[in-house]
Amino acid sequence: MTMTPKILAFAGSTRTDSYNKKLVKIAADGAIAAGAEVTYVDLRDIPMPLFDEDLEAQEGLPPNARKLKDLMLVHQGFLIASPEYNSSIPGVLKNAIDWVSRPAPDEAPLACFVDKVAAIMSASPGGLGGLRGLVHLRAILGNIQVIVLPNQIAVPKAYEAFHSDGTLKDAKQQVAVEQLGSKLATVVAKLNA
Repeated sequence: MTMTPKILAFAGSTRTDSYNKKLVKIAADGAIAAGAEVTYVDLRDIPMPLFDEDLEAQEGLPPNARKLKDLMLVHQGFLIASPEYNSSIPGVLKNAIDWVSRPAPDEAPLACFVDKVAAIMSASPGGLGGLRGLVHLRAILGNIQVIVLPNQIAVPKAYEAFHSDGTLKDAKQQVAVEQLGSKLATVVAKLNA
């Protein structure tokens, strides 16, 4: 029996009309077409306090951090679209990573990250499409033992890159993003066969 890859898709943005939410959904469609089961989550729907070890010591993992962590634990792959904020990743994405990286009692360190596979992408109004932020995201994920695919997508001038239905105006770019999702599904399936 063939293993069905389970992929969690999310953007490091909470803005309602986020370019990166649109982008990750395109990649998710590619993963689904390749046979993956994809769960999309919006970080706006699971707000978390700023990471604080005193808060953690007093109250434990916040409920929404636990919710995201539980989702990450049951998925083998991640599709992550991250905007670039001041040449790095947004605070909301870093904060989510910091919270879910905290080990629960009797849980291995970095349990929701070790040996998971991620595909990363970015859309930005700037001319580089968020490439500088992807460098930081790749480094963070690699350091917490996520296997990050070498392929990545950066969509520049995002304010003019999308149709009103969320698809990309550039057909080649649309296919490339779908293929990134498909590639993630294929790699996850092979690693978990």
